Amino acid sequence: MRIKIRLSKKKLQKRAHAAELPAVRKAVAPSVVRVYFPARGFACTYYNDKFDLRRGDIVYVDGKLEGLRGFVTEVSYNFKIKLSEYKRVIAQASTEVKGKFYTAGEQLITFSPETLPYKKAAAWFLPPADPDEAYARGSGAGETLLLERFPKKIEPQAVERGEAYYAENRVVYLELAGARGRAVVEGRKPYEVEFTYQNGEIGGLLCTCYEVSACRHEAAALLQLRELLQIIEKQYAEQFEQSGYFAAVRKATLLEYAVDNRENGGFTLE
Repeated sequence: MRIKIRLSKKKLQKRAHAAELPAVRKAVAPSVVRVYFPARGFACTYYNDKFDLRRGDIVYVDGKLEGLRGFVTEVSYNFKIKLSEYKRVIAQASTEVKGKFYTAGEQLITFSPETLPYKKAAAWFLPPADPDEAYARGSGAGETLLLERFPKKIEPQAVERGEAYYAENRVVYLELAGARGRAVVEGRKPYEVEFTYQNGEIGGLLCTCYEVSACRHEAAALLQLRELLQIIEKQYAEQFEQSGYFAAVRKATLLEYAVDNRENGGFTLE
């Protein structure tokens, strides 16, 4: 079964017409928005003057809840507030997705780098990078692992917890572009996993969590990678060979973020 998301004819005509016109930045009407934070289980109100927000949009804010993913539940353009008393919406994640997907267990796969690239998908789970934040990265190559046998090279406790994360579909996104792999795994909060994959070998395995050695997030990502590669080999070898790329997203995530929030357009099953 293939899933293809397409825009309505009317929307396509609008976009074609807009492409002929010079780019003009759309003015945003200031608003007060109610934002629900699943990680905390409550909602707060924020001032917004940067984004054209609607119910269901994924946003990030400043203040005490900075860094937490929130969902817009209400938008009001009729208000009078003291700006000194309100924190602001500082980022909006784009959930506009166009392209063809193929089913793969609990995941949906695309073989087009333009359909759902890492940068777009990661913004659904991870806050925007702070330009003032300092980052450090080790330069060591690390140990190379065989993907089919990697559990034997990782601490048993990490493998056990990683298997639980994998079974719970916590690998919400995984991308393999050439030899470079990246994934987002939901733990206490979303974490980024990086690796290289070539000729059946995993190298450069990294995670943004606090573990020093291989962790549950890395184990879950590699288990998900192994499953996806097996499915691709059996069902989609031609598509993968042509592009040398695939990205997989959890079915429920794509439907919730990219489909449920649409006000028009549709998708077809083939």
